[in-house]
Amino acid sequence: MAGSSHGHTPAAWTGVTIAFIGFCVSGAYMVMAQPLGFWAGMVIVVLGGVVGMVMRAMGMGQPKDAHAVYETAAVRANTTTTAEPAAAQS
Repeated sequence: MAGSSHGHTPAAWTGVTIAFIGFCVSGAYMVMAQPLGFWAGMVIVVLGGVVGMVMRAMGMGQPKDAHAVYETAAVRANTTTTAEPAAAQS
């Protein structure tokens, strides 16, 4: 899928950034042996996923049919590359 824009959307960037901050908070409080802070960080991680899904529902994510063009092109490329060696073997 090298030409697709998978994940390069405002919804993906925002969700991942919030989740990353949550992991950092959880990690810091885990080292400090503070369970309440650790779980607060885990809530932030889940919040990142929720924010990403809400933003995707608002239209800021990748459309569902965005990969159809790339999948069709990949099937065509695989068909032509496998057909040529077969013809050369005959």
